[in-house]
Amino acid sequence: MKKTIKLLVVSVASMLTLMYSCKSAGNDGNNSTGATESNTAPLAGQSGVQDDASQKDVVKVAVGSPDHTTLVAALQAAGYVDVLSNAGPFTVFAPTNAAFEKLPKGTVEGLLKPESKADLRNILEYHVYVGKLDQSFFKDGQTLGMVNGGKVALDVKDGKVTVNGANIVASVPCSNGIIHVIDAVLLPPAKK
Repeated sequence: MKKTIKLLVVSVASMLTLMYSCKSAGNDGNNSTGATESNTAPLAGQSGVQDDASQKDVVKVAVGSPDHTTLVAALQAAGYVDVLSNAGPFTVFAPTNAAFEKLPKGTVEGLLKPESKADLRNILEYHVYVGKLDQSFFKDGQTLGMVNGGKVALDVKDGKVTVNGANIVASVPCSNGIIHVIDAVLLPPAKK
């Protein structure tokens, strides 16, 4: 027992000495580059992981698309950036900026307000299916259960797929699923 306590004391003393040595060697907590602490702090959550070598996840693909800035702003306002950066897999039906512009004037701005967060989340969740489904999986008349508990209907005619009437105009495989770019915003039916 005495031997264990002595070993523990020596270990703690060694760690304190090492920590003091590092601090004395010039790392006194002051940042001589002029950068503030908040600029150098690592990003929180899965979305903060830096990886330029691997295939991008659904969020990084959307962030890199100039046609999806409204969707990215909505994901940020809803607090869903880290959720969709996780392993998934996800199938995301991603409306373009032009799709959001088809909504009545002021709709997007209203949804991005903090008091509309629950409505915004419901709409975004209606665009996500848990699982990776490429277009070859889709069948005419098929329905999918979405994250918000609602269902979307798929139509396949002459090789073209629509989801609730929105055309899939492109598909992008991602590290954690797939994005199907659509030309309209999917609005969930009113909850009963």
